[in-house]
Amino acid sequence: MTNRFLAAILALALPFPALAQRAAPPVPAPVDPAVAALRDAALKDDVAYDIVEGLTTEVGQRLAGTEAEARARTWAVAKLKALGFQNVRSEPYRMPVWVRGEERAEIVSPFPQKLVLTALGNSGATPDAGLTAEVAVFKTFGEFMNAPDSAIKGRIVYVGNAMAPTQDGSSYGQSGVARFVGPGIAARRGALAMVIRSIGTDTHRTPHTGVTNFPEGVKPIPAAALSVPDAKLIEAMAARGKPLTMKLVLTPRQIGERESGNVIAEVPGSDPAAGIVLVGGHLDSWDLATGAIDDASGVAITAAAAKRIMDSGRRPRRTIRVVWFGSEEVGGFGARDYARRHGAERHVVAAESDLGADRVWRFQSSLEGSAAPVAGRLASALVPLGIVHTDGGGGDGADIGPIVATGVAGIDFNQSALRYFDTHHTADDTLDRVDPEMLRQNVAAWTTMLAIVADAPEEIGPVARKSH
Repeated sequence: MTNRFLAAILALALPFPALAQRAAPPVPAPVDPAVAALRDAALKDDVAYDIVEGLTTEVGQRLAGTEAEARARTWAVAKLKALGFQNVRSEPYRMPVWVRGEERAEIVSPFPQKLVLTALGNSGATPDAGLTAEVAVFKTFGEFMNAPDSAIKGRIVYVGNAMAPTQDGSSYGQSGVARFVGPGIAARRGALAMVIRSIGTDTHRTPHTGVTNFPEGVKPIPAAALSVPDAKLIEAMAARGKPLTMKLVLTPRQIGERESGNVIAEVPGSDPAAGIVLVGGHLDSWDLATGAIDDASGVAITAAAAKRIMDSGRRPRRTIRVVWFGSEEVGGFGARDYARRHGAERHVVAAESDLGADRVWRFQSSLEGSAAPVAGRLASALVPLGIVHTDGGGGDGADIGPIVATGVAGIDFNQSALRYFDTHHTADDTLDRVDPEMLRQNVAAWTTMLAIVADAPEEIGPVARKSH
């Protein structure tokens, strides 16, 4: 999953201009009865759940660049064709692939206990027999950054954090920095390995994986996330004032370049000059579970909404393009490949679903100028779903980032993230986490948006961007 907070971190490394914020609030407008009918009918949708159930059952985990993700693309093409979409195809590309190996850890002294952890994507490996060393314990990322190199060099570094649940998920960016860049910094400062408290809001013994990146020229060190209870255990041991020794076994490996790809389907518009409305999510997942909320739900929600427009009997003015992006979790390779292939085409709006399947509570957009009335109609039509408009531009998300950066208007639907980071990137990301009623509310929101935006008579032109 990537949302606005991860995107903000990634923007430090990626050459995407930032969104110009503070658009004027939309002016309320009457709701078209045809749009209201489509919205209300979507509250009984079964297509989205069928997609999530099918993808998680018939394919399961879909680690980018592996045989499992290839099976997911084959499944996706067949499914989208069966649903009636046109121009369905897979667009392959090559990418480097990291795979998980053995992962074990234990405190050897002074309080011998086994630990539960999982490797972070791009982690380096210990020797096959493992690595045993003293643990340098830092309860916060700030403590780690302020520590002298002498406290880090030659040790296994532990960094804690305390991620609190928030409705908008904003705590992810603050806590996630320990995972995003921590191991790379630790490696540069001479650490032998790094373990972090999982970036999650649960208290279960299920660690959260996720990608980490090492700066160019820095050799990757073993890097892993402890479950929250095990992280608390480390801190409690350290509080007793005795040196901690850990044995760590991590044997992941880079297996070279493999094929990944994006899956694309369309609802053709009646006016080719009116542009493309791009919607979707990411098809790949981490390998610990079946990726139900991250992001089978997202691809299902957007495809189900597009199908409702397709089946409405009225051809939209603009082409609706549904993209199930590949390899989002490990670095956004699918997003960049899509922009490389299709960046010259006229996209007018882009939106993605990648924050689970709980109720949408807010929407934001960067519809400006002549397109401002479109936002007003959308705001009015979403009120019965309990969705409010708040200030701030739309267009968040790693998969649409490269297209949005070219000046394409963005629309964001924010689901409640109060539960999302309990299971995000864990072995608990399974079908039972998806509430069918909440999923339907998502489909209704997206159906409303597509019904209004794809058929809007107004010109939807480029929006202002600013560089970081």
